[in-house]
Amino acid sequence: MIRWTQLAEQRPDLESVARAMFYEHGLGLGFLATVGPDGGPRVHPICPILAGNLYAFIVPGPKLVDLRRDGRYALHSETFAPPRHDDGAYITGRIEELQDPELREQLTRQLLAERALSEPWPGFDDEPLLELLVDRVLITLTFARDGLAAGHTVWRP
Repeated sequence: MIRWTQLAEQRPDLESVARAMFYEHGLGLGFLATVGPDGGPRVHPICPILAGNLYAFIVPGPKLVDLRRDGRYALHSETFAPPRHDDGAYITGRIEELQDPELREQLTRQLLAERALSEPWPGFDDEPLLELLVDRVLITLTFARDGLAAGHTVWRP
């Protein structure tokens, strides 16, 4: 497992394309897959935060319960608009729950700025901060770009 910053150092081409896909609309958007209690997958929309490393504030509920029980995740973002309608970024790994007040404050400021908000929504303080560590990256491109071929590029550290 590596941190997002290590991905950026080792494969800046993959990191920049993945970052662009997750932040296509100005804030992080993706679908988080977790492992349910029966071993089956569950998918949840989330807003990941790229600030050096890859983070997320997770609303208490099934996805947080899943992640605390089984820290494996997959995070996917896709471009649906033609002509790059098959472009997608897919990251897998494990989560690490963080207790770092200074980092939480920094990421909260970024999250609010990305959404043009002056203060967090009710219940935000109950959302734990997680770091998403990276085990595998899959980039799928409709057309070659940024030094990557069309089709699938899979990378593991």
